[in-house]
Amino acid sequence: MSRHIRFATLLLAGVTGLGAVAEAATPIVFAHRGASAYRPEHTLASYTLAIEQGADFIEPDLVSTKDGILVARHENEIGGTTDVADRPEFASRRTTKTIDGVRMTGWFTEDFTLAELKTLRAEERIPGTRPGNTAYNGQFQVPTLQEVIDLVKQKEIETGRKIGIIPETKHPTYFDRLGLSMEEPLVATLNANGYTGKDANVFIQSFEVANLVELNKLTEVPLVQLMTTRGGRPWDFIASGDTRTYGDLLTTAGLAGVKAYADVLSTDKSVLIPRNAAGRLTNPTSVIADAHAAGLLVVPYTFRPENTFLPTNLRNGTSANAFGNDQAEFLAFLNAGVDGLFADAPDRARAAVTLFASMVPEPSSWAMILGGFALIGGSLRRRGRALVRA
Repeated sequence: MSRHIRFATLLLAGVTGLGAVAEAATPIVFAHRGASAYRPEHTLASYTLAIEQGADFIEPDLVSTKDGILVARHENEIGGTTDVADRPEFASRRTTKTIDGVRMTGWFTEDFTLAELKTLRAEERIPGTRPGNTAYNGQFQVPTLQEVIDLVKQKEIETGRKIGIIPETKHPTYFDRLGLSMEEPLVATLNANGYTGKDANVFIQSFEVANLVELNKLTEVPLVQLMTTRGGRPWDFIASGDTRTYGDLLTTAGLAGVKAYADVLSTDKSVLIPRNAAGRLTNPTSVIADAHAAGLLVVPYTFRPENTFLPTNLRNGTSANAFGNDQAEFLAFLNAGVDGLFADAPDRARAAVTLFASMVPEPSSWAMILGGFALIGGSLRRRGRALVRA
């Protein structure tokens, strides 16, 4: 996608100081697990609503069944996202495993065939935070990757617009050691559906590195290196004895290495704009500019509308579940130069992107706007950014 530079000044409510001069184009709205603020995540209903709310891409996290079928779940442990705990016929499947170094007890997709999984029904993962979503418990199946693709193609016909998918491979090293490699079936499914080449309306994500390097050999579709915090480590690094952290990958040399196999950097949003001890947003780090300089797009995760997830000064009232001023948080990141947003409420992300675009003046207005702010004593900091072509 081609991008161009125009500049704007933004006064962000609740964010300290005047908004800095920022780049603007049309950032991408990624529906995180669908419209998961409104429907149980990773269901066709959640993806459908996300598309209706204007998402550019929908995100199916992928895990494998016993018979090697890729299905959409955030984790392979499904005790918290399906009604499996209430199914006596599967009581004996409850077990304890260690997944990427974390010991957990529950039910796991790799112990179920697809036919068995299809008898289960999805449930809200965080009912205490999203009690409204529990009204949909028991209504939806666990979808396969192919069913997600079929939905997208159907909605493209109905809406007349392009809709992308951004699947994430979950625990690829773990599944590979079970003989359930994820890379080959994922690429085969994408190829069978016409998702080939850099211009395909698809990205593939992973928190690990080795499987992205492998995917880079198997497909030409754009790849996304996910990262947690600077101190976090890719599980494949841990498993192989590599001592590097995500922080090491965020250095100039590290980002150049990421660019060798990936096209997008997606980090926990705190890596890009940290919060201070009071829970308020501070100034952006250099990561966005550094990644752009390396030729990578930058897309932070995850934007959630509820007070409990927002900076303290952007909350609305005292209820943890109430929606707060997430528009100000969106705008802070858009103003900092990100190329997209992973959001649980795609409608609210779309509204922020639309608002941001409306605040961007034409180049002929730069001098007047900048001069006007100088006259009123505004503290204006210029942050021109190199934009990348993807």
